[in-house]
Amino acid sequence: MSKDEFTQHISRQFNEELEEVRSHLLTMGGLVEKQVIEAVDALVNADSAKAMDVLSVEKKINAMELAIDEECTRIIALRQPAASDLRLLVAATKVNIDLERVGDEASKVAKMSIELAEDSVLPKGYVEVRHIGAHVCSMLRDALDAFARSDVDAAMDVVREDSIVDMEYESAMRQLATFMMEDPRYITRVLNIMWSLRSLERIGDHARNIAEQVIYLVRGKDVRHRSLNELSD
Repeated sequence: MSKDEFTQHISRQFNEELEEVRSHLLTMGGLVEKQVIEAVDALVNADSAKAMDVLSVEKKINAMELAIDEECTRIIALRQPAASDLRLLVAATKVNIDLERVGDEASKVAKMSIELAEDSVLPKGYVEVRHIGAHVCSMLRDALDAFARSDVDAAMDVVREDSIVDMEYESAMRQLATFMMEDPRYITRVLNIMWSLRSLERIGDHARNIAEQVIYLVRGKDVRHRSLNELSD
């Protein structure tokens, strides 16, 4: 094998390894997204069996996080990548962490749904859970799509959506707090709904984090902790 052929071979292998990292992340993302959808569905429909299914996936998600982290570390150590290749691996390690944390939040919602399913029907909160749950699921899906396509514009849309979710969350919390004060019989159940909404709001935050990594990957600029106006510059 000539020097040029050897270089091309190594380059091809490296590209394949990078694509595998991207593929494994997106596979994990799809599994986590399904967790969130099913956790919300389990909560609003008092479906303990579906909630248990969500919890059963947690160990698999954790194992995938460890495997992807090890994969990225190995490539960085052996290939010593630079420029956009290094940015992809750095972004991948951070997206990996966010996806695992989304899985954790979905598990929290599933646990709350089991507790609520054992009680009588709560007259308040499920509409908000369904609405915000659908919103953050859409954000997560769009963030993963943006990562798959290296689409900065789509990533920016996800960042904007996070502000809307924050407002929806604050509005829902105020309504539920008022309901608790008006009817103390439901305090425990409303608190469980509030904790579920908090987990969903955090999933929106993680979706935004993933979107910010897409911007970093494409532009080479760290945009964490910046305002929307600063991101547009």
